[in-house]
Amino acid sequence: MILNQAGTRRFRAYTSKHLDQLLQRAGLGDDERLKVRAVATVLPFRTNAYVVDELIDWSAAPDDPIYRLVFPQADMLPAADVARLADLLKAEAPNAEIQAEANRVRAQLNPHPAGQKELNVPKMGDEPVPGMQHKYAETVLFFPKQGQTCHAYCTYCFRWAQFVGDADLKFASDDIGQMVSYIRQHPEVTSVLITGGDAMIMGEPVIRRYIEPLLGLEQLESIRIGTKALAYWPQRFTTDPDADATLGLFEEVVNSGKNLAFMAHFTHPRELESPLVESAVRRILGSGATIRTQAPVIRSINDDPAVWSDMWRRQLRMGMIPYYMFVERDTGPQDYFAVPLARAYEIFRDAYSSVSGLCRTVRGPSMSATPGKVCVDGVMEIAGEQVFMLHFIQARDPSLVGRPFFARYDPSAVWLTDLRPAFADRFPFEPAEALLPV
Repeated sequence: MILNQAGTRRFRAYTSKHLDQLLQRAGLGDDERLKVRAVATVLPFRTNAYVVDELIDWSAAPDDPIYRLVFPQADMLPAADVARLADLLKAEAPNAEIQAEANRVRAQLNPHPAGQKELNVPKMGDEPVPGMQHKYAETVLFFPKQGQTCHAYCTYCFRWAQFVGDADLKFASDDIGQMVSYIRQHPEVTSVLITGGDAMIMGEPVIRRYIEPLLGLEQLESIRIGTKALAYWPQRFTTDPDADATLGLFEEVVNSGKNLAFMAHFTHPRELESPLVESAVRRILGSGATIRTQAPVIRSINDDPAVWSDMWRRQLRMGMIPYYMFVERDTGPQDYFAVPLARAYEIFRDAYSSVSGLCRTVRGPSMSATPGKVCVDGVMEIAGEQVFMLHFIQARDPSLVGRPFFARYDPSAVWLTDLRPAFADRFPFEPAEALLPV
């Protein structure tokens, strides 16, 4: 154990170079470990001592949900791709050859879903603004250069492309002035989401550089911070050397008259059990910030209504606001983790029906798809046809927000593009000429 001067454990990261040794703790044999290492040449792996020592039940690995949350699985990618990469690793092929094959596999995994590069990147004049996305009128996403990693990576992460070392796949910027100028030119923007990666991987002096200039923008109502630090490294807000300074910065944001919202990712109830998490939550809430919780529903990790109702209840007791249940996005190993929309709705419905009204601030299951955030509201029979009921929580076209629409019931559908319109020849977000086959 590594201790700092206050006697508390310092952050220690584990990366792919530690992977084989850690896999042995899960009882995996040589061949299985080789396959997992092959997957890790394509998808990023990073965890830390807190997750490894405090969250994972190694006696239950490799089936333990937190283990599955952070450690690659041998069957996450097509077997033929895994076999080719495993053969290269076994033969100790040159790194360039291994990376070339890994890049070929990555290219098949839709690294930038929902039009991130084609539709979401804003422009100033004719020039794209790096490190920003502007999908919905009110909200700008900013990807600070120093925040494009995490305390640990989730195996299902839809932003995995940020972490594989390919500059062409990464959103990032440290041009704070350009961000401020863009927001001033767009008075419709009332909220900034600082995301990544994980904004809370940055130390207080760095994150202050990005937040302080926003405090003078009167048009902004809220600043949001996307983070999983509460689950993966709660010490960031309690015993890290700059924890107090960070909480002081949060107070400055609130005192400036802006809402500071933590968009905290919790995927399983075990991430909430540590007294460190309770302490971190109390300190953040004590600064005047709010904490809203969200996560996708993930096969083999949290695809159980009891898991979600337990999470929401715990979060409510701790003072957090349950916010979103997402659907696993159409990127990376989606086929491995995706839950069919019909099942995702059942999980949401059963969990939602078993909690009090104060927990029912949560929305879902929601797809962050190309046209917007689409919520699955239910399955019902209309005029003899079984259909999905859906609506837009948020949309590129604001006129679509809140409008119900219907799709033919498909028990195997896992994403919006798997669905076909019901009672119409097209969905409301599709142009009239883009008719779908009957």
